[in-house]
Amino acid sequence: MVGMTPWLRSLTLLSALSASLLPLGAQSLADPAGWQRDLEAWRAAREKLISAPDGWLSLSAMAWLKPGFNSLGSDPASLLRLPATAPARVGLITASGRTVQLLSPAGGFPAGLTVDGQPAREMAISTADAAPSVIALGSLNMVVMERAGRFVLRVKDSASPARTAFHGLNWFPANPKLVVLARWTPYTPAKTAEIPTALGQSLHMPTPGIAEFQVGDDVVQLEPVVEDPKGHTLLFILRDATSTTTTYPGGRFLHTQTPDHGLDQPGTVVLDFNRLENPPCAYTDLATCPLPQEMNRLSLAIEAGEKRYTP
Repeated sequence: MVGMTPWLRSLTLLSALSASLLPLGAQSLADPAGWQRDLEAWRAAREKLISAPDGWLSLSAMAWLKPGFNSLGSDPASLLRLPATAPARVGLITASGRTVQLLSPAGGFPAGLTVDGQPAREMAISTADAAPSVIALGSLNMVVMERAGRFVLRVKDSASPARTAFHGLNWFPANPKLVVLARWTPYTPAKTAEIPTALGQSLHMPTPGIAEFQVGDDVVQLEPVVEDPKGHTLLFILRDATSTTTTYPGGRFLHTQTPDHGLDQPGTVVLDFNRLENPPCAYTDLATCPLPQEMNRLSLAIEAGEKRYTP
C-alpha cells in the first residue's frame, strides 16, 4: 500500500477512483436489484451457517491429543473432557504418528454413539480437513483435526448456551459503490505467504498474485491466499480501521471468485466488500484463526460487510 494519507479513512471515497479502476457499482452493476437480492440471500445463508447445530456458536471444547491413549468422557479424570451431559466414559482416542483411532472403553461404547452416522466401532478415523470423521452422541459431535503437526479434538454441542442465545448478525448497510473491480497481477512464480494465527503459530499458504485499485492518488494492494488448490475462490484476510471500533479486532475475511483470466494471467478481480465476514474467532475463543499479513493491514476504514458479533 503506497502513501496512505490521514484523510484516506473510508472506502466511501471510492467515487474518486481513476477511470480505469472505477468501482464496479458505478461502472457495470447492470442489475442493482438483483445484486441486492443476492446479497440478502448470502447474508441469510451466513446467519444460518453460524447458528447451525454444528456451527461455530456450538463449539464448546477443544483439546490437544497426546501421543498414545486419550480417554474421552465427562469423567473429571478424562484427558479429553466432555460436558457433564455426556457419559463418564465414551471411548479412547489414540494418536500414533499420523494415525488416529477410536477404541472402546471398558464395558463398550455408550448407546447412541455413532461415527459418520453409523454405530460406533473400533476403527481408524479420518482427520482430513475436507472430510473428518464425525463422532456423535446426543447433542454432541466431535472431530479430530491436524494442526501444525499435532492433533486436536473439537467438540460441538447443538445445545450450547452460545447457540441457543443467538439473535442474529450485525451488518453495515448494503452499498453497491463498495463493489470494486481491482487489477489482478499474478506472481511469477507463485509465492507462499506466511500467515500468522491467533495461537501465535504460522500457516504457509499459496498466494498467487496481488489485487490493487486506486483511491485518489493512492494505490491499495491486497494479497489473497488459496485455501483449496482445486477450488475456484480466493481468500483475502484483511484488517482495516474499523477493527478498533465497529468490526472484529482480529480482521475479517473476503472470499472472491478467481480473476477473469485465471490466476496466472493479468486481469481483473471483483472485490465486493459488502461480503466481508467475521472469522470463526469472532464467535468462540476455541477457534484457530489466521490473521492478516502485513500488506493487508489497511489504514482506511471499510464500512461494509459484517460488524462485530454481540452475544
